[in-house]
Order: sequence, then C-alpha cells, then structure tokens
Amino acid sequence: SAAAVLSAGPPFRASRQARLLFLHRSALCGRIVVALKSAQTSVHAHVCATACHHGSHCAMSPDHASSRDALLQDFPTLSIIDHPLVRHKLTLLRDRATPTKLFKELVDEIAMLMAYEATRDLGLEQKTVETPLEATAGWHVRGKKLTLVPILRAGLGMVEGILRLMPSARVGHIGLYRDHDTLEPVDYYFKVPGDAGERDFLLLDPMLATGGSAAAAVSSLKRAGATRIRFLCLVAAPAGVKRLAAAHPDVPVLTASLDRELNAQGYILPGLGDAGDRLFGTR
Repeated sequence: SAAAVLSAGPPFRASRQARLLFLHRSALCGRIVVALKSAQTSVHAHVCATACHHGSHCAMSPDHASSRDALLQDFPTLSIIDHPLVRHKLTLLRDRATPTKLFKELVDEIAMLMAYEATRDLGLEQKTVETPLEATAGWHVRGKKLTLVPILRAGLGMVEGILRLMPSARVGHIGLYRDHDTLEPVDYYFKVPGDAGERDFLLLDPMLATGGSAAAAVSSLKRAGATRIRFLCLVAAPAGVKRLAAAHPDVPVLTASLDRELNAQGYILPGLGDAGDRLFGTR
C-alpha cells in the first residue's frame, strides 16, 4: 500500500511534498478503478429532470428504480447511459457559463464514453494471434467496420471522441437543419459508404428534440440500404423519442439524459441550449 511504502526506509524515504504527491496519485488511481468498475451498471439508470426532478432519490434506491422502470416502459426503444463520469460531464455541459473550448471537449468525452455502451453487442469472430510466447485465441469485430454518421453540424462534435475509441470506423455525413418556423427538417447533403447494407451505423446528434431531423436522417440511411442503425444523443426530449420510435421502431436510441419537455420554440428543457451554436461559437 502507499502507506507501507511511505513508512519504509531507503530508498523510499522522500520529502514531505513528494510523499503527499505519491499519496494523491495513489488515491486518484483507486478512484479511477472504482469508476471504471461501475460501468457495468451504466444503462437504464438515470432519467434526468423527468423522474429525478420530483425528488432527491439515490439512483440505486428502490423508489428511484421503480419510477425509472415505469417511465422507460413508455419509451421501449430508449436506453439511458448513467455512468458517473457521463453524469458529471453532462452537468458541466449544461452550465451556461461553460466556454466554447470546454464545451467541445465535454461533448467529445461524453460521446466516447457513450460509444462504449452503444457498441456492446457488435458481432465478434474468433482470431488466433501470436504473442511473444505462444499462439492464443482472441476476438475481432465481425464484418464491415462501424460507420459514424453525424447530422450536420452539431453531430460533428461527437465524431472525434468515438474515433479515438474505434479509429478504423468510417465516417459519413448527413446535412439537415431544422426550419425555425415549421420546426421540420430540411436536408441538403448525404454521403455514406456505398455498402451500407453490410455496415452498422451510429447516427450522431447531441440533441433529440422534436425528432423530425432524426427520423428524416434514419429514413435517408434506410433508402441507402442501411438496416442496422442506432441513434446516439446527449440529451433527449420525450416527444422526440416517441416520434422517432413511431417512425422507426427498429432503431434503438441511446442518450445520457431524458429531459423534461420542449418549450414553444422546440428547445429541450432543461437541455443545454443550442448545441451547434455552443460548439462552434456562433451563439
């Protein structure tokens, strides 16, 4: 243990400052290990502002679990990723005082953490490799590589974080914007790999608000031949989840938070503002 090392004689005798630094780093490593182990309980646990704003229940309490499960019965396509680091970073992301640089970094980091769960059931094939000592059996992802498809422009902020996790993934693009008067999507660009029917797609947008743009993007992917599509977002509104599920019940939705509602302008409440403006400094 750190205490045993610091109490030993030479060569471990050090200055008070060095000993305190060593203890701090040891404690930090311990906290990281604990946080990583908690990833096993990350899905279907946190319903932000929709269930939790009525009280201060612990995420693991029976009352919280029962209200969460009852709520998720209304959203059969929805999974909520509840890792402690995701919850922490999402809170920072919501803060109106968070500057553009930090906002970009947080979107990047949250997307990478969420992609771990989004790719949990990718198909695997066995593969034999030679270690420095002997041959051993291992695994690699089966079939064509994963394809990331950000909905422009805000979806671009989620790409690099996921690519660090899966650097061989292909990247397509769908250009959609929401008409501020009708709140309906307008498309202007579409480009994905030609063998779409053989690939798994992660459709990326930080916000699932009315669901119009998401449903239109999924329809575009299906017309190109895609059959395996998941939608990944940071915050979602109940109306958007329901609209996407009604249009495409075969498309799972993964989010960090199911927020309370939409306002009259179609923004998610409590939400995080306009993700595109905050990402690119155009607010």
